[in-house]
Amino acid sequence: MQIFVARLAGTPVFDPVGDQIGRVRDVVVGLRLGRRPNVHGFVVEVQPRRRVFLPITRVRRIEAGAVIFTGKLDMRRFEPRATETLVIGEMFDLSVRLGDQPMTVYDVAMEEVRPSTWEITKVALYKGRRREPRIVNWNEVSGFDTLQKDQGAAGLIAAFESLRAADMASALHDLPSKRRIEIARALNDTRLADVLEELPPDDQIGILGTLDPERAADVLEEMGPDDAADLLHDLPADQAARLLALMEPDEAAPVRRLLTYPETSAGGVMTSEPVILPPSATVAEALAHIRHEDLTPALAAQVYVTRPPNETPTGVYLGVSHFQRLLREPPSTLLGRVLDPSIDPIRPDFTLREVTYYLANYNLMAAPVVDELGRLVGAVTVDDVLDHLLPEDWRERADLDH
Repeated sequence: MQIFVARLAGTPVFDPVGDQIGRVRDVVVGLRLGRRPNVHGFVVEVQPRRRVFLPITRVRRIEAGAVIFTGKLDMRRFEPRATETLVIGEMFDLSVRLGDQPMTVYDVAMEEVRPSTWEITKVALYKGRRREPRIVNWNEVSGFDTLQKDQGAAGLIAAFESLRAADMASALHDLPSKRRIEIARALNDTRLADVLEELPPDDQIGILGTLDPERAADVLEEMGPDDAADLLHDLPADQAARLLALMEPDEAAPVRRLLTYPETSAGGVMTSEPVILPPSATVAEALAHIRHEDLTPALAAQVYVTRPPNETPTGVYLGVSHFQRLLREPPSTLLGRVLDPSIDPIRPDFTLREVTYYLANYNLMAAPVVDELGRLVGAVTVDDVLDHLLPEDWRERADLDH
C-alpha cells in the first residue's frame, strides 16, 4: 500500500479500543546514504497541544480518515534525534534535482515493504512556475541531504491548509527557527495574523522582527486589537511606536486606546470589538451578527446594547442580551426589551483577579467594560483572562507535566 504523506496531515489517530487520542502532524524518517529512507513513525498531536511520537511498529493499519495503533502511547514530548528528518516540516519545498533538472518537492509517498516496515518510495515534484507535477522513484532524485538557505513554503502550507490557527501555530512552534520564519513569511496577512495570536510571545516577536515594517503593520491590522496591543506591549517602545505609525489610522486607534490601560487590568485584556447594537435593533439582526464565523464562542455569547455611536467608545451603555435569551424570543422583538438587568458592567481598572471573580460569580463567558462616562469601551472574555493568567510558557510546561 502506498500513501502520500500530505494526505496524512491532520488524520485522526485511534487507540485499540477506538478512542481518538490525537491527529497526525508529521512523519519521522531516517535518511540513509544510497538507500530509501525508512519511516520511524508519526508525530501525533494530543491535547493540550502536545506532540508525541508514535512508532511505526505500533501502527496496526492506516485507512481513509484514520490511523489505528496498538499498545500504549508514550506521552513524553517528541524531540527528533539528530539523524531524523520531518517529512512535512523539512522535506516539503526542498529544491532537488531530477537528473540535471532542478525540481521542487511537494509530497512524498511511503510504502509498507515488509510487515511493520515502511520506506519512502516515491517523490512528487514540480518544476518552475507552471508547477507541472511529476512522480518519480526516490532513487532518481538527488539533493535531500542539503540544508538550503531559502527553502520555500508552498508545500508545507498546502499540507496544513485545513488546520485551525491554534494547530498551525503549534506546528510552527515545533519547527526549526529557519523553517518557522520561511513558513510565516509565505502565509498571507490574515492567516499569519490568526496564527500569531496563538503563538507564545517569543515566537511572535521573532517572526514579526523578520518582516519588513510595512508588512508587519499590515499583519497587526489583521489581528484583533487586543492581541495586537499585547504584542506591541512586548516590543521595544520605539519599534511599537514605528509600527503604530505605519498602521491605518482607523485600525491603529483601538490599539492605541488599549495600550493606555495597564496590561493586567480589565482594560488591558479586553477586546474593543464585541457585538454592539442599538436598542431599536431586532432579535433577528442580533442573531445575524453573532452568526459571523470570525467571532469566538465567547464573543458570540452575548450582544451589547448601547446608544449611538455603536462602536467603542460607544454612547451610553444600556445592557446585555444573552444568546440563549435571543433564541427564545420572536425574531421581531426589539433588543431594548430583552436586556438582562442583573448584570452590572465592570470598570477598565478592575484587576484580573477581580474580573475572574466577576465572571465566575455570574457564570459568564464575557463581561461588559464601561468607562466613567457610562460608555461601553470593550468586553472581557474568559479566553482573554485565561491567556493572561496562564504563564507565558504554559505550552512547554504542559508538556513537562506529562
